[in-house]
Amino acid sequence: MTSLTLAQKGTPLPYVPGALAEYANSVSPGTFSVKWQEGSSLKDKDKAANAVIATDNGEEIVGQGPTVAYILRFLPQMSPEVSQWLTFSLEQLGTAAAFKDLEQAFAQLDQHLQMRSYLAGYTVTAADVAVWGALRASAIFQRNLKLESQQVLGEALMRWYVHISTQPFVERLSESLAQLQANSSKKGSSGEKKAADQGKFDLGLENVEYGKVVTRFPPEPSGYMHIGHAKAALLNEYFARLYNGKFIVRFDDSNPSKEKSEFEDAITEDLRLLGIAGDKITHTSDYFQTIYEYALQLIRSGGAYVDDTDKERIKEERMDGIASRCRDQSVEENLERFEQMRLGTEMGERCCLRAKISVDCPNKAMRDPVIYRCKPVPHHRTGTAWKIYPTYDFCCPIVDSLEGVTHALRSMEYRDRNPLYAWFFPALNLRPVAIQDFSRMNFVYTLLSKRKLQWFVDNGRVTGWDDPRFPTVRGIRRRGMTIEALRQYVLMQGASQKNMLLEWDKIWSLNKKIIDPVAPRHTALLKRELVPATIVGGPTESYIKQVPKHKKNPELGTKQTVFSPLVFVDQADAATFAVNEEITLMDWGNAIVSNIERIDNVVTGLTLQLHLEGDFKTTKKKITWLGQDSAMHPVEALLVDYDYLITKKKLEEDDEIIDVLTPVTEFDEPAIVDANVGNLSKGSIIQLERRGYYIVDKLANESELGLITLIKIPDGKASSMASKHNQNETNAPAPSKKSQKAAKSSKNQKKQDPDAALGLPRPEDVCNMYKTDPMYGDVKLANPKDVSSMYETSKFY
Repeated sequence: MTSLTLAQKGTPLPYVPGALAEYANSVSPGTFSVKWQEGSSLKDKDKAANAVIATDNGEEIVGQGPTVAYILRFLPQMSPEVSQWLTFSLEQLGTAAAFKDLEQAFAQLDQHLQMRSYLAGYTVTAADVAVWGALRASAIFQRNLKLESQQVLGEALMRWYVHISTQPFVERLSESLAQLQANSSKKGSSGEKKAADQGKFDLGLENVEYGKVVTRFPPEPSGYMHIGHAKAALLNEYFARLYNGKFIVRFDDSNPSKEKSEFEDAITEDLRLLGIAGDKITHTSDYFQTIYEYALQLIRSGGAYVDDTDKERIKEERMDGIASRCRDQSVEENLERFEQMRLGTEMGERCCLRAKISVDCPNKAMRDPVIYRCKPVPHHRTGTAWKIYPTYDFCCPIVDSLEGVTHALRSMEYRDRNPLYAWFFPALNLRPVAIQDFSRMNFVYTLLSKRKLQWFVDNGRVTGWDDPRFPTVRGIRRRGMTIEALRQYVLMQGASQKNMLLEWDKIWSLNKKIIDPVAPRHTALLKRELVPATIVGGPTESYIKQVPKHKKNPELGTKQTVFSPLVFVDQADAATFAVNEEITLMDWGNAIVSNIERIDNVVTGLTLQLHLEGDFKTTKKKITWLGQDSAMHPVEALLVDYDYLITKKKLEEDDEIIDVLTPVTEFDEPAIVDANVGNLSKGSIIQLERRGYYIVDKLANESELGLITLIKIPDGKASSMASKHNQNETNAPAPSKKSQKAAKSSKNQKKQDPDAALGLPRPEDVCNMYKTDPMYGDVKLANPKDVSSMYETSKFY
């Protein structure tokens, strides 16, 4: 087998030949043996020797250019476009390029990738591999990527780079490098000189040992997974796979009053939908006996005591730094009281077990925290075997250590509790586990609290935990979010510890770029005041023609389109027509409006003279239409769109949900769609021409109205991401009957802005200047009629 050796610190870093060789292995397994070697050169003092190929016949190829040329022999014949990108990767993206030239190269790539998933064609090619390798080797690109600098790199380029980084050939290349770094790290710990950057990887995980990394995702089965949980699950799995380690899914089922088997089943299904599979699935309840024994050990060592102080008093004393009256009880008395807790006696129910750590530590999480509670309620797995249950703070470090977890990745909300997590290891003589924090994903107009989401479910504000307005995995998937977009977005966020309030536009924009190349195009017209149009100079009888589902992606196949002497068009389009105006009927050709029939300014009929020799580039109006045939009737559908559930971007602690409810959050419009839509399956994603992207939510036989239900997928544009709450009602979609009913029941609807009829944008939507309060406070102005003799005028517009 031909071998390729790469210099770990070569100039440039040899990611281009390395990635191409692993890509060749994907095409034909076993073509190259790829390995990394320490140092900046593979030949003494030869800086160009960043990569060396040793062939089976003893030939040696040295340097990036020659090795790339050799590897390309083993790849399928390349198109001219792929060859151009290969040259681009070696020249425009080379280490010798000036920053200004690199900026131009980044801009060129970003522009090219705006509407593409790959550089050339519809799958990964050598062009993607080589350009990715050049960018991975570029210190300037990597620095801006870490800073998430869209101004320099561009959103499309960043999205593409993260996507290619998840490809198998990249993972193999990263794994071999990680193995070298891990071995070097081990040498450094035994006394040898260690490089400053060893032990740190792209997302910040430290002190790893290749093949021995164990991570875990410990969801509580008390609700459905939301997008924040998805980040935790994806990051933990990512690190385990990156270092050829093990990933554990552990259900933290230590609170029986909140947990149910149905939630566990739902989380398991959500993980499957996310493409996440644990190497091992466990439960905290599997360790209840062991955790109980550790609690006894802690009591006997004087590290815990049983407190029968009431809950509110404990809370006050902890806040004020006051020791509990039970803190200095004897070990024997604590053991006796803990036994009363285990038995679930009346006395035991009044008690809790507290770790004896500190009374007045500045970090309040360390002030003698509760580690066991008495709850004589059945557990969904252990039944009535236990009447006491450990808290998450106590059982988590114990089970992590017992299960061999090496790195506990968890969100920043636990940072104050990290010292508590670490305290238990020496206290119980357990193997310590390293903690890695990452920021929580918080989005505008979005609630992630299970308690607050439960309020919406209980009060009928949503249809359930899979409601498209919910940030649950099921909710956003039902709204049209792809798993690929979610995975890429999470990896783009990485293990950053910077807390931010994120906008939804980036993730939906990323989703759009993924679905656009593969979403079949279809047509929909609103049923409201639908306009019939007679076609003159066209077919005397209807006929069916096969047209591409996607003009830029012929692999999607064709659809049937009806061309007939009578077609239908949208009222919104027809209302803008003028007699003798030339328009374009999309996928047919030009036509001249020869007659318009109206009743009370509503168009009731059109006559269109076909003008197929006309140039569609000269027309301003290109409209969608639907023909009809006895064999292919348009299908009735319901187009659904949503608004945010709350009107405030970020809730404060003292905010009440009822005060920030959006009155109307669901909008629907009856429509007709081309007959091909009737053959789609549930979950299919399409683009309705000139309307946007939609996902099939319900088939006709699943809908109460007998209509295909299509939910609009946000595309990341400002118009689709803005809250509809304060928009002009005449421009907003029609609210659904359910939303109208919910709006009437709301006690806190805001008064309509008297200037809303003007249709003017709000100041905060068109500029980024700060708001100021009135200089003199809320001054009540006199009525103009009382202080002036001038006449009153109506508003100009």
